[in-house]
Amino acid sequence: MEIGIVGLPNVGKSTLFNALTSGHAASSNYPFTTIEPNVGIVLVPDPRLTRLTEIFKPAKVTPAAVRFVDIAGLVKGASQGEGLGNQFLSHIREVDAIINLVRLFKDPDVVHTMGSVDPQRDVEVIETELILADLASMEKQVERVEGKAKAGDKASREALEAMSKIKKGLEEGKPARSLGLSKEILKTYSLLTSKPELFVGNTNENPDPKDIQALENLARERGAGYLNLCGKLEAEILQLPPEERPAFMAELGMKQTGLERAIVEAYKLLNLISFLTAGPKEVRAWTIVRGWKAPQAAGVIHTDFEKGFIRAEVYSFSDIDRLASELAVREKGLMRSEGKEYVMKDGDVCNFKFNV
Repeated sequence: MEIGIVGLPNVGKSTLFNALTSGHAASSNYPFTTIEPNVGIVLVPDPRLTRLTEIFKPAKVTPAAVRFVDIAGLVKGASQGEGLGNQFLSHIREVDAIINLVRLFKDPDVVHTMGSVDPQRDVEVIETELILADLASMEKQVERVEGKAKAGDKASREALEAMSKIKKGLEEGKPARSLGLSKEILKTYSLLTSKPELFVGNTNENPDPKDIQALENLARERGAGYLNLCGKLEAEILQLPPEERPAFMAELGMKQTGLERAIVEAYKLLNLISFLTAGPKEVRAWTIVRGWKAPQAAGVIHTDFEKGFIRAEVYSFSDIDRLASELAVREKGLMRSEGKEYVMKDGDVCNFKFNV
């Protein structure tokens, strides 16, 4: 899973990226500090792994992971190449989902490229540039199939029907994801506005409630996820020794860091769940799409597991959490043998049987 962080220049993308990845992306008070995208791997917080580690005492623990990409700031006119916009937009095409980071903090020492904090205007600038870039792309794709469609090619006629609907929607200023087409169809055209989106408001320690509400309303109107966090505070938390973080967060009334919430929301956004494998060698979380069947899940571990799938031995994390041993789960009759049609559930603990 790869998620791109986008927004205007100087909204705090590199600060957020650094906090997410504990990395060292350039961060300063200048537009376009980031030219080439920074990529970082972030582990998905999952307390179930801690409990399984207590039970199995494995040699190794491997959480699920997300790739975050810090994409340079977009400006008005990016779709026409302003501020290296075409280069930056091409980076967004590669990701699975978008975090649209919106500046809600006021700081005279950090230049706001649009002059002031205004979440609606800033969201609309980014949204317009993504729509215009998609429209240019669709116009080219329509040109390529129009001739074949007119010549009677059935597949081209069907494709042109979908393309025309997308093009019309984009011309009306609507993102592709809002046009009622299936994800499978939209994926064919590599559109920026078909990607799931999470709005993140970057605040200071005393944010303006009106700005927060305005951004939350915008996210709801667009069917996007939403959360707010203070990027500067998140970076400070991660600079503390791990043993000091819980007390510091408790003082602030924080149960989770904003970064943990962002990762969890990103999982929801992409309709992902985790299943688990556990034993003395390794406890591990694996990422799959909600609705996948057991053979597909097995294939995430190794393609041979899917090809030669026989069955899956499955029990729920809640059962082993309560009973504290796999033997007890088995003795209570809570370990099930599931076949090829079994739909995986979040928190399933699995052992796959296969033969190749």
